[in-house]
Amino acid sequence: MAREITVALVQMAPASTTAEENLRKMGDFVERICSEQPTDLIVFPELSYTGTELGLRATTLAEQAPGHATNYLAKRADDFNTHIVFGMVIKERVESILYNGLACLGPEGNVMAAYHKVHLLGEERQVYRSGFRFFNVDADWGRFGLMIGSDLIFPEAARSLTLDGAELLVLAANWEANHQEQWRAHIISRAAENAVFVAAANRVGEEPTIQFAGDSMLAGPVGEVYTVLEEAIEGYAVATIDLDKVRETREERQLIQFREPNAYRTIVRKY
Repeated sequence: MAREITVALVQMAPASTTAEENLRKMGDFVERICSEQPTDLIVFPELSYTGTELGLRATTLAEQAPGHATNYLAKRADDFNTHIVFGMVIKERVESILYNGLACLGPEGNVMAAYHKVHLLGEERQVYRSGFRFFNVDADWGRFGLMIGSDLIFPEAARSLTLDGAELLVLAANWEANHQEQWRAHIISRAAENAVFVAAANRVGEEPTIQFAGDSMLAGPVGEVYTVLEEAIEGYAVATIDLDKVRETREERQLIQFREPNAYRTIVRKY
């Protein structure tokens, strides 16, 4: 019996004026998507709650998880019996420590995970602290891993989640238009080399120094593309996937079984 699930990728341009506006917009997307078809997982872009180029505003927009933003969207997750993954600035109890984070909300209206982005690049490193571990989430239909933006560039991130049992990798991104070719190449590579599904939601629009690419897509375990939003416009794409394809592909290709970890020592050597 197939383990089919329906995944929605939301491609949106967060308003930089007010986080509340973004929260309402995300809630409306959830309602629209789930009113059209039962949906198991909805993925929003990186920092979809706040926007990207925040500077000092990151401190005032940061929230704990659970908190206001997660409570608002958790109600939608509960109403429509779905999982919701969205990007936000997460603060811990120490107010000055901020993370570029993802919150994963479950169909019972609970916070299932709060992930802190591990791979920070450029100016991000001046605002956020790096996370230090990857998270898998257990749904009743399977296990999925959480990644943010440039985590995609580093194959170790996807492989770590895969080795911990992920059948689906969920990526929320703010990927720039001038690096669009790498975007597709990385998604398809991560999917094919791990024999997993990759559901990647990227934002659109622009901020003072960045134009965003959109191109949200869902790729499968042999690198096949299930859906893609090719235009850099707001909207969403929905695909139904069979998670049993992961096991079938791994049995056929032996990608995970025949690894040789003793030969990979240089991978974990500090540069």
